[in-house]
Amino acid sequence: MMMQPEVSVTHNDTQATLDNMLHETRSFPPSPQFAAQANAQPELGESAATDRLAFWATQARTHLTWKTPFTQTLDWSQAPVARWFADGTLNAAYNAVDRHVLAGNGDRVALHFEGEPGDTATYTYNDLQRETSRTANALAALGVTSGDRVIIYMPLIPEAVIAMLACARLGAIHSVVFGGFSAEALRSRILDADAAIVITADGSYRRGSATALKPAVDEALNMDNCPVRHVLVVRRTGQDIAWTQHRDVWWHDALADADTFHEPAWVDAEHPLFILYTSGTTGKPKGILHTTGGYLTQAAFTHHHVFDLKADSDVYWCTADVGWVTGHSYVVYGPLINGATQVIYEGTPDTPHQGRWWEIIDKYNVTILYTAPTAIRTFMKWGEHIPQQYNLDSLRVLGSVGESINPEAWMWYRRVIGKDTAPIVDTWWQTETGAIMISPLPGITATKPGSAQTPLPGIVADVVTDFGEPVAPGGGGYLVLSEPWPSMLRGIWGDHQRFVDTYWSRFTGRYFAGDGAKRDDDGDIWLMGRVDDVMNISGHRLSTMEIESALVSHPKVAEAAVVGATDDTTGQAVVAFVILREEFAAAAANPETLDALHADLRGHVAHEIGPIAKPRDILVVPELPKTRSGKIMRRLLRDVAEHRIVGDATTLADTSVMDLITAKLSTPASR
Repeated sequence: MMMQPEVSVTHNDTQATLDNMLHETRSFPPSPQFAAQANAQPELGESAATDRLAFWATQARTHLTWKTPFTQTLDWSQAPVARWFADGTLNAAYNAVDRHVLAGNGDRVALHFEGEPGDTATYTYNDLQRETSRTANALAALGVTSGDRVIIYMPLIPEAVIAMLACARLGAIHSVVFGGFSAEALRSRILDADAAIVITADGSYRRGSATALKPAVDEALNMDNCPVRHVLVVRRTGQDIAWTQHRDVWWHDALADADTFHEPAWVDAEHPLFILYTSGTTGKPKGILHTTGGYLTQAAFTHHHVFDLKADSDVYWCTADVGWVTGHSYVVYGPLINGATQVIYEGTPDTPHQGRWWEIIDKYNVTILYTAPTAIRTFMKWGEHIPQQYNLDSLRVLGSVGESINPEAWMWYRRVIGKDTAPIVDTWWQTETGAIMISPLPGITATKPGSAQTPLPGIVADVVTDFGEPVAPGGGGYLVLSEPWPSMLRGIWGDHQRFVDTYWSRFTGRYFAGDGAKRDDDGDIWLMGRVDDVMNISGHRLSTMEIESALVSHPKVAEAAVVGATDDTTGQAVVAFVILREEFAAAAANPETLDALHADLRGHVAHEIGPIAKPRDILVVPELPKTRSGKIMRRLLRDVAEHRIVGDATTLADTSVMDLITAKLSTPASR
């Protein structure tokens, strides 16, 4: 049974801020000129409301090419596992690449690549067809067949996109692991997926220097009964790396004699396309499984309409890494299926200078920008004088993804980056949903700062109470999805019961997203963040249990509790409360020793999970607040972490614990 959230989603001292947001009166309708040319017109929603399944069937036929046309739209007889377009056959790589070449658009640029050191590359659709075919043939020569799992652990370089498409071309199942994750995180995913191949690079460029990737793969594979047969390595930085004969293969060697023709594997619409691991409250990452036909349909449909894509004139840039679902849906599959020209960038926004992103937009005349509120808040902190040094007049649509965007950041984004003319599409969706679910449509919706607003056509979402009843206007509750959608997850890899318990047990027959939400007086939806123990750090979901487990694995830590605290830049930041083992407790009294301990614990978490999971603050405490059943009351720790008055502690087994914590934290040496 899925655990109830510890607190009501409205129990938060940011309530006054939320109430102000919910009474947001600013509204920005599309200009008549934009509305007239928009891909999404009012009849789109009307057709979905009239016959939802017929609507999705039309989208599948409009946006995809099918080898065998489907005759059945949805089979929901085995709910909560859906089957969409199941008797049709297709291939994801064919739809993303080949059909554009066959339609005479092979010379259109597919990818403009910018490396952090300043190197560049341009790939047309002709180039992508050639390179994905060569890579598919090279993988086949290494023994990869349909259904095999392939781990991709790479920087954001063209070969990462090509590797994903080559897997899809073969019918192999790719599982991309973010290049910032540790060897331990990589190992757990390799084992869970029982992966046959790892594709990686010698390293990547990050903030002005080359960083290694291959050593993490070597460490991850240092285990008994390793399932991986080969490691395919792209030479990116040229740094020296260890080499295992007969297992490791250079990418360029594998492709040297590979044929440029490859017949794609035509697979059923429900054939698995990828596994993407995301954090779970039990600590073990969940392998979210997505299949082919339904996922591609919704990724392409949403990309076309939410961003108002004009494939023959737009230059699109989604700043996400392919290690996250946003990179899957809105860097690889959605844009390429729609024949878009897009930018991908390896580096960070502040290298070699804080205007790097705006420089790229200026260089390529980017027209559509899709990024995270964390980045927007960072740019606000740096100052608007930086983007004002570049020509951003080409931008005509702005997008936001990964977490809720506060109205102040929304308005800055519109005013400074969009010149008060570009509509903002604030999108809500998840790894599990596969594609955008709630968002304004830029040619139809009068956008509202800070609100994702309304479900897209064909999506049925609601905000409900604890009892599953719709909330009244102005009310808060839980965001649920009431009807199946094409890009929905088909399960958790190897663990059907966890899939049912995690997503379908809280509200019978409805998918519980794990997010709290409110409806304002206009009926628009405002997202309020996670109600479980998963934190959203810069749009990346990390479970408290994962980080707690990492901390407790340190020899000096006896117990740990982790919460997410509001952070102006990253949305949430990790705050850890730790109890030291008795023999090390004296270190907490010495500021110098404590500083070294904090650095040691942060480094340990980075090694176990990845740098993104490093706690912003580590607080050494004498005890943790627990109920009589032993459950840690993280609500109270969040109060401490966010410097609020501590809430009701009457349910604690020992109510004096919070007094001990607050007294301890009032001394400088404790932090």
